[in-house]
Amino acid sequence: MKSEHTRKDAAYLSTSYGPLIGGPALQAVIQQVRQVANTDATVLLTGETGTGKEVIAQAIHEWSARRARPMVKVNCAALPPQLIESELFGHEKGAFTGALQRRAGKFELAHQSTIFLDEIGELPLEQQPKLLRVLQEKEIERIGGTTVKTDVRVIAATNRILEAECQSGRFRHDLYYRLNVFPIHLPPLRERKEDIPLLAKYFVENASQHFRKPVATISQRSMEAMLRYQWPGNIRELQHLVERAVIISNAPVIYVELPPPEKARDTDSSPPITSLAEAERQLIIRVLKHCNGRIRGENGAAAILQIKPTTLEARMKKLGITRQHTNNN
Repeated sequence: MKSEHTRKDAAYLSTSYGPLIGGPALQAVIQQVRQVANTDATVLLTGETGTGKEVIAQAIHEWSARRARPMVKVNCAALPPQLIESELFGHEKGAFTGALQRRAGKFELAHQSTIFLDEIGELPLEQQPKLLRVLQEKEIERIGGTTVKTDVRVIAATNRILEAECQSGRFRHDLYYRLNVFPIHLPPLRERKEDIPLLAKYFVENASQHFRKPVATISQRSMEAMLRYQWPGNIRELQHLVERAVIISNAPVIYVELPPPEKARDTDSSPPITSLAEAERQLIIRVLKHCNGRIRGENGAAAILQIKPTTLEARMKKLGITRQHTNNN
């Protein structure tokens, strides 16, 4: 662990993936990290996109006895379905067309270290029994038949409610129970409004240094607006908007431009939210409309949501979002 500072009203936890800064809610999370880090318990991190799950995973790893080896990260949503098994568990030479040599999978690469399975809720149902076997038997089977013992600590993360996914048949109950040994929930930024000034100050100072700009302060009007804003992209959205404000301003006081509120007609005509998937679908559509359908680039929807463009495109395909949904007319 790089550093941790706590006061009565604030906490600062720094990892090689970046910091977590906040008040009582974050202090409670840090306490959970401290309790579980130096064990081999499987950890399930839950929370909306952009709440800092990757940073928490890195904190757990860096506070553990496995910190001498790098943590291996896998984005389950970004893996092509036909390559998931090979990516996770490896393959033998000649196991399939194109397998010209033996290839170690992510679990082998994470031997005696930690593997971070991000967006675990996106793992296809047919691949879930193979992951369950790894958790139960502590061994992997490469495509081609070779079985290899492995010593890996597993941390998984999801922005989905896996209990609901189990009830709908999209996620295995037995795998969920194996992953949910030590759950840690990261609350969304809209429930941590007291953290916004702390985070904004850090991001201003960091961006000023990175972009070689004079350190500025955020205007009171902007801060008041930020405290009212709901932050659908959470901490990552806050960082993105503050960095943009630092880049475009040369004044000692900067103004953070927030996305415009949804038009009343858009809100009134929105279908009712009946599931987490529908909530995600509506959020993506809203952001795409704001970006005029643009996915990539500095001001694209992927940047606002703080996910990879390929991940966003995969989510759009899975949720049935097409270009016509981005039309503001």
